[in-house]
Amino acid sequence: MWVQLRCGLEPRALAALAVVLVAAAVFAGMHFWSARPEGVRAPDPVSAAGHAPVPQGDAAPAAGSSGTPEPSPGPPPAVAGVAGVGGVGGRIVVDVSGKVRRPGIHRLPSGSRVTDALQAAGGVRPGVDLGGLNRARVLVDGEQILVGVPPGTVAAGGTGGAGPGPTATGAATGPVSLSSATADQLETLPGVGPVLAQHIVDYRTQHGGFRSVDELREVTGIGDRRFADLQPLVRP
Repeated sequence: MWVQLRCGLEPRALAALAVVLVAAAVFAGMHFWSARPEGVRAPDPVSAAGHAPVPQGDAAPAAGSSGTPEPSPGPPPAVAGVAGVGGVGGRIVVDVSGKVRRPGIHRLPSGSRVTDALQAAGGVRPGVDLGGLNRARVLVDGEQILVGVPPGTVAAGGTGGAGPGPTATGAATGPVSLSSATADQLETLPGVGPVLAQHIVDYRTQHGGFRSVDELREVTGIGDRRFADLQPLVRP
């Protein structure tokens, strides 16, 4: 009544104003209620293995465990190879020379022995004495195996400082084995260069070695004169 008399409002206008005021009050109350702070439930702890804890009432952990899931075992450790015998990719490369059926380079699994290398080379030739060769020895990568070659008769010119060296004229102090000498050792012979030495190595690889010095005539690049120079300096 005071507002009506003060402002000169009609009853209908006063009722409408009262309705608006009530609606505004209700809207303000709802907005305040929805914006009130609410408590948030903390998340459940997660175990070290990334799984949620087992609820009570489920199966208990196995006897002897502490209740914490054990980490899964990792992959088994790699088997270490024999020291000094490992090659690239678990294989080794050896050079089998001398009186074997297929002399040359052979690739074998790591841990192979001398007898495995002899089998890879096709076996030894009939009548070869293997008394000084330890066939049970474990091979190493890059090793050279000389079969049927007497100890201490390695051709000159190879690497290593204890072997006999070439004379002042460049010839070896002992006969060079055509079946077991390397290309570098063959180059120490008079008149033999890298190309001719490779021809000799290729010939013995194709024919399984040299059975006699006369077979040297069949090598490409060796004529009668050069053969006469090399004959006293080499052996099969």
